[in-house]
Amino acid sequence: MRVLVTGGAGFIGSHVVEAFVDAGHDVRVLDALLPAVHPAGTVPRLPAGVEFLHGDVRDAAMVDRALRGVDAVCHQAAMVGLGVDVQDMPEYAGINGLGTAVLLAGMARADVGRLVLASSMVVYGEGRYECPVDGVVPAAARRRADLDDGRFEPPCPRCGRQLAWRTVPEDAPLDPRNTYAATKLDQEHLSAAWASSTGGGGVALRYHNVYGPHMPRDTPYSGVAAIFRSSLEAGRAPRVFEDGGQQRDFVHVTDVARANLAALTADPPDAALRACNVASGHPHTVGDMARALADAFGGPDPEVTGQYRIGDVRHVVAGPGRAAEELGFRAQVSFADGMRAFATDPLRPAP
Repeated sequence: MRVLVTGGAGFIGSHVVEAFVDAGHDVRVLDALLPAVHPAGTVPRLPAGVEFLHGDVRDAAMVDRALRGVDAVCHQAAMVGLGVDVQDMPEYAGINGLGTAVLLAGMARADVGRLVLASSMVVYGEGRYECPVDGVVPAAARRRADLDDGRFEPPCPRCGRQLAWRTVPEDAPLDPRNTYAATKLDQEHLSAAWASSTGGGGVALRYHNVYGPHMPRDTPYSGVAAIFRSSLEAGRAPRVFEDGGQQRDFVHVTDVARANLAALTADPPDAALRACNVASGHPHTVGDMARALADAFGGPDPEVTGQYRIGDVRHVVAGPGRAAEELGFRAQVSFADGMRAFATDPLRPAP
């Protein structure tokens, strides 16, 4: 199969490209090499035989060129991270929203009907919660006053009791709570509209917390695992926000690449976009991750700060059953093995 991978020079995209090439697919990459992630003068690290186009998914002429002769698109290109502040909104909306719309319009012109979309668990907002009195309920928004006082658990919106987290299925209500999350959900909605209008089919892979070799380091948009690694390398303690009890599912980037390959080769739904969680199925707290990484690196010990970021959510833990059932995907890298390796994995240089 001839596949276009947008954002294929990025952290996750480059691993996806390698997985596709290893499986025998013919791969073309379109990547803008955004300066927020790629150092100036970066030469993409891509396997031999991969065609590279330096261009932006917002450029319709470049998209048309990239789509020539393509059988499927794997859309990884995006501006990632929570954002620094509200001033980031136009760039997030432009790259993630407009860029996806331009790509989908180009796919319709080129009659390309197969899509794998890189989505994210951030579309859920707060995860799934259960109250001992009121049952499954949406978590109330966390208030600054509570966070300032160290009360980090979201309360029941009906009775105010503390909630217990549960795994999030793909049909859970979607509730994006920051700029990045809103634009990732926008990508899903646009892709669903494309599928309905053209008869195409696609899979939206809702990545949970991805980590692994070649993560970008020391940028405002870096993932928490890379931030902790950079601190350890500098001899500083990893600084853990809140009380470290935030539940997440940390999934290795090679497993994410395998999920993309599984989605590419699965039969896509007709005239629809199907969402699948991509996760290990074995949750850990952010504090657990900081401790495991510090132990593997050889210290110093993590520091729990009590600080917080507006827009962060408390607990998001996936239910990975649909990906197993429909795509045949199950994560293979254990948390312990992955963190041991990540302690010495190469990171992408800071821009």
